Amino acid sequence: MLGKMISIISVWTIPAIILITLVYANIKGVKVFDVFVEGAKEGFDTAVKLIPFLIAMLVAITLLRESGAMDVITHFLMPLFNLLSIPSDILPLAIMRPVSGSSALAITTEILQNKGPDSLVGRIASTMMGSTDTTFFVLTVYFGSVGIKKIRHSLTVGLLADMAGFLAAVLICNKVFGG
Repeated sequence: MLGKMISIISVWTIPAIILITLVYANIKGVKVFDVFVEGAKEGFDTAVKLIPFLIAMLVAITLLRESGAMDVITHFLMPLFNLLSIPSDILPLAIMRPVSGSSALAITTEILQNKGPDSLVGRIASTMMGSTDTTFFVLTVYFGSVGIKKIRHSLTVGLLADMAGFLAAVLICNKVFGG
């Protein structure tokens, strides 16, 4: 009974919100279609402004992956990860997650296929995906959309938050699921 009621509510929530918004706008005398078209124009302008920033970021990601720099970074950091008992399979994900969400998702998928979703490495990778963010992408899109060129401390704080999420994922998964 409760499940059926929740299902009905979830199906009708979005149409109800739209209907309530249209009725409220009509009561207030707002020309909904004109406002919608104006908002769509602004959205298109914002998307066009973002294109150079997105292209620059995609080129940088491609250079990082195709030049072999990722392998060099992984090789350089491996002793530190071994010292801290962090699985080496996680390292490419830790490096790529702040840069690109789709690349990080591809690495996570590969880990889950090779190690299994119930393995310690699979659980750490899944937890990392949920507890970190694509810091460079977020800074590019949000700062680029409003024209901010000096990011001040945002990059440092974002990367520190990613590091905290990464370390927390490793520590908690090792405590909860580790042997």
